[in-house]
Amino acid sequence: MDYKDYYKILGVERTASTDELKKAFRRLARQYHPDVNPNDKNAEKHFKEINEAYEVLSDPEKRQKYDSLGADWQEQFGPPPPRPRPQPHGTGTTGGPSTGFPNFDFDDATGFSDFFETLFGRTAGGRTTTSGSGTTGGTGTTGGRMQTRKVGENIEQPVEITLQEAFEGASRIFTIQSPTDCPTCDGRGELRGKLCPACNGQRYVMTSKRLQVTIPKGADNGTRVRVAGEGQPGTGGAPRGDLYLIVSVKPDATFERKGDDLLVEVPVDLLTALLGGETPVPLPTGKQLLLTIPPETQNSQTFRLVGKGMPRLRATGQGNLMVKVRVVLPTHVSPEERRLFEQLRKIRENRGSSS
Repeated sequence: MDYKDYYKILGVERTASTDELKKAFRRLARQYHPDVNPNDKNAEKHFKEINEAYEVLSDPEKRQKYDSLGADWQEQFGPPPPRPRPQPHGTGTTGGPSTGFPNFDFDDATGFSDFFETLFGRTAGGRTTTSGSGTTGGTGTTGGRMQTRKVGENIEQPVEITLQEAFEGASRIFTIQSPTDCPTCDGRGELRGKLCPACNGQRYVMTSKRLQVTIPKGADNGTRVRVAGEGQPGTGGAPRGDLYLIVSVKPDATFERKGDDLLVEVPVDLLTALLGGETPVPLPTGKQLLLTIPPETQNSQTFRLVGKGMPRLRATGQGNLMVKVRVVLPTHVSPEERRLFEQLRKIRENRGSSS
């Protein structure tokens, strides 16, 4: 039989890293998966080759063995002995690309080529186990078929909140697909020694589920909120992955956020800035507090209100609220007001000339 170039099958260099192999495998698996190409024997053949190539190259021990033998592998192993061909099982799939490209039956005993089995052998019972998108060191058997045990992949879901929600905390309700025991086979994966037609041997079916997730106070752009066990289903009885909410906070028209501190600009009339007084300051909750303005406060002067800023994420206390004064000059000055301002100017000029 011909030598199989696994690197060429995955479209990667021989120096490809583990991440590069995984990306190549997932891209090709999505393209040729049987759920995407129903009844397409050519796509099925490609998918089997991709699975086989990744099974070898993602395993450091197998990859080293494969690389060391290369195209001269037959000099050590010779041609394989003939093997009987069993009756076909069909090509039932197990849920599509989103489930991590799990195993499915081909019209041969193992789903692997003679080349693979000659180099790496078979498992007990004449079956070779495929890896999907990576193994976790265990296998299970379903309906006479070896199945790799692999923890489900994590899911990332973006969620946008307002600054007020980040200040007070928030919650979101999501509708997700959750696995439940298959009612047809009671979660066994088989009926009378054959794969369950309802769940294809996976032992579960997907149902809709409403999930309420709390977003903590102090959440900021990039905050990750973990919901354990609500990711993709695992294979071979392995647990599900996790769901991660990736938070982004909408820009606010009133407040500028700098870490746990907030900056707000408040208008102060000329007389209050000059003579002193009080001015209202908004808070992210929608409420206000009164800030005492001392006499002769200058434009752009900033006051720090300790502990009035953002709550610290998963910690005690709050940041500070920085209040920047913007002095507002009067408009529509009356004749009497103008006379008084002119009088004030003369007083200031006389005081300056006498000093």
